[in-house]
Amino acid sequence: MATSEKLEPPAPPSDATAAILVFAAVTMLVLPTLDAFGVIDHFTLNLWGKYLCYALLALSVDVLWGGTGLLSLGQGLFFALGGYMHGMYLMRMIGDQGQYHKPIPDFLVFLGWTELPAFWKPFEHFSFAMLMVFLLPGLIAGIFGWLAFRSRIKGVYFSILTQALTYAGALIFFRNNTLMGGNNGFTDFKLELGFALREPLTQRGLFIVTAAVLVGTILLLRWLQGTKFGLVQRAIRDGENRTLFSGYATPAFKLFIFVVAALIAAIGGALYVPQVGIINPSDMQTDKSLEAIVWVAVGGRGTIAGPILGAISVNLLKSYATRAMPDMWLILLGGLFLLVVLFLPGGLVSLPARLAPLWRKFRPTTSATV
Repeated sequence: MATSEKLEPPAPPSDATAAILVFAAVTMLVLPTLDAFGVIDHFTLNLWGKYLCYALLALSVDVLWGGTGLLSLGQGLFFALGGYMHGMYLMRMIGDQGQYHKPIPDFLVFLGWTELPAFWKPFEHFSFAMLMVFLLPGLIAGIFGWLAFRSRIKGVYFSILTQALTYAGALIFFRNNTLMGGNNGFTDFKLELGFALREPLTQRGLFIVTAAVLVGTILLLRWLQGTKFGLVQRAIRDGENRTLFSGYATPAFKLFIFVVAALIAAIGGALYVPQVGIINPSDMQTDKSLEAIVWVAVGGRGTIAGPILGAISVNLLKSYATRAMPDMWLILLGGLFLLVVLFLPGGLVSLPARLAPLWRKFRPTTSATV
């Protein structure tokens, strides 16, 4: 006779998750302070701001892959779409300060336009741009997810479809007649909410906002893990058919988490653009999404701390390698992925548990005295 067991809520935040929360909170205050006193330069602050944006992209991958068992190769699309929506507002803020001194973006002047296309006009309002950061990626994720999940597409077929989706998006945005900047995308921004974008004070503010959003996302995902939804999510990952036969509408759960993951990636992209100063279709290409998979695998799939740790550590290595040995970077990235898969499947977050027996073995012990 079958017996039902009560599902227990997950354990409190692990030491690794708590450490990441502390790290993000301290980083939010320390790095801008060091920049203000000249201890670090503005480039370093921007670089770390980019790493935190990539951490949000890695979290969006892990919500699907580690939390639900859905390997999406298209999260770069939602990251770039969020960036483009914010970038349209930033392009409007340039005004007539471009190369052609016209009240429309330079690439539109180059294409022969004398006035803004209709769909560009609402982006003069920051509130509309932020609405579109959520609305467009969420709508695309909702439509694609509904079509995919209602058809019971999963596994490698789902991964291939998401890769095709982001590749199609890149091809669309590479075209000049899409009126989104073509190959060059958006750059040469001047203002953000009336402040000079490249001013140190503005960049410090953007960095603090990015760190705060990362902390908020960590807390949101940790809370979500503790709800009934989080339990069903992990049940889908571990055995979707059993979950389906237990009476849960698994396509609806997967659709919801797919949209949530898309929104997390889009927020990361929206914060990435003003700090890096550029967005173009190369950020939509499949290699960006594949890199994010490597970040999650290196850090530790299925954890909150792992994707953040992986995104920061791998991009630190990339920043060094692309300066010291640029031709070797892709080889290093592939080798790192192989090493983790073969010898450290739990990622960097599993290192303390793996090293603990070794530490206990070699730790000096004192004999008890009577």
